[in-house]
Amino acid sequence: MTDLLIPWLLTGVPFVGALACLACWSDPYRVRMSTIVWSVISLASIAGVPEWFPTPPDGLLPLYLLPLAAVVSALGQPVHETHRLSWIMTLVFLGLGIGLLTAGNSVGLLCLISVMLTIMLLLYRHHTTLWPISWWGIGCFAVAVGGAGLSLMAGPPISSVASLATCAVLLPLMPFHDGYLTALTRLPGSLPSFTVLLLPVLGLHELATVMPTMPDDFVAFISLMALISALYGAIKALAQSRVRLLVGYGSVSFFSILWWFVAGAHRANARAAVLAGAVGLATSGLLVAWQVIRTRYGDDVDPQAIRGLAAAMPKYAVLLSLLGLAAMGIPPFGVFAGFMGLLLTAPPFSTIGLFIALAAWLAASWYIMQMVQQLLFGAHRSDLRYADLRHPEFTSLLIVVLALLALGLAPTSLYAPDQTPNETADMEQPLSWNR
Repeated sequence: MTDLLIPWLLTGVPFVGALACLACWSDPYRVRMSTIVWSVISLASIAGVPEWFPTPPDGLLPLYLLPLAAVVSALGQPVHETHRLSWIMTLVFLGLGIGLLTAGNSVGLLCLISVMLTIMLLLYRHHTTLWPISWWGIGCFAVAVGGAGLSLMAGPPISSVASLATCAVLLPLMPFHDGYLTALTRLPGSLPSFTVLLLPVLGLHELATVMPTMPDDFVAFISLMALISALYGAIKALAQSRVRLLVGYGSVSFFSILWWFVAGAHRANARAAVLAGAVGLATSGLLVAWQVIRTRYGDDVDPQAIRGLAAAMPKYAVLLSLLGLAAMGIPPFGVFAGFMGLLLTAPPFSTIGLFIALAAWLAASWYIMQMVQQLLFGAHRSDLRYADLRHPEFTSLLIVVLALLALGLAPTSLYAPDQTPNETADMEQPLSWNR
């Protein structure tokens, strides 16, 4: 009885928080504080009852990261009445995400469908002249909803293929990546910095269930598409002048590398969750850091016009530099730990595939460092008003940096205590096959 009740209680905490936000709707500051408080309560609730529900194949890490990302996204957004809806919807998405990760298959798929339908509605209602409606992005989410609905009604192998299409939208893989990019660039307020973590971890959770049922020939096709998508994302990122698109395509490249690892291993485990969570969290931090610039200089600010922040905004410069290093995959942060954890424990890969994955990784080092260097260094402009990080912004970015550092240093067994025996057995299989 308790095993059935705990997931519903964990799912209900953020929804209670959303109702509390509605009760103080007239005060934007109280709405944001309520969002932060209830996200922390949700995190504490999850940390207090991990033994009451079975550990999924991808581990418990996504459950801890979702409320943490909700806190980060709310803190990084300035207090304004136009952001009240995005703070409330952050709690709603948090509740639905926890429901998917803890509830059974049917309830989880209903939560997933609710997330995607709500995002489609928000994309249709909230757009600007700078970011018009993207019907391609909405169409991708419609494909994902159709796939989730078909997997709910049909049996294998149709349900497996339908679920895989949904995973390709959530954990972005070309040509279904437009849904993720549209959510990143067109959702209102603080939602982009939360959904860049929410969507990939939900997609990986579904992928962990679907991938073991895929036939080998289909998995080989997925592996090929993952390598093409990794190169495509890296090249598109190099060609971007808008920061959010640069960050978005860069994360698509990293998530495609994750697809390649998962396809090669024929499963998604806790180490895959480390890479997905670290990339999503680093992307969220970069979006929050860019929101700091947008808050001071406007939504349509040209990043090439903003230079010399290192001397005038030292706290911002230090945290942005650390975020850039983490997003590039430099040790000891989580992206590097996730990448190396999969590389060292997965079955043997093709040399060409490994070369392409490393090339995409090196490309990320180039365009992320170029973006950071462009903002922090250069001639100091006397016509710009420089203002360093406010306390909520500083706290938000510091949480991301510390969380990425913890992901890089903490052992995987900390949030996946029952993974080691299974992984040892799986690692022995490729050795016997090679012999």
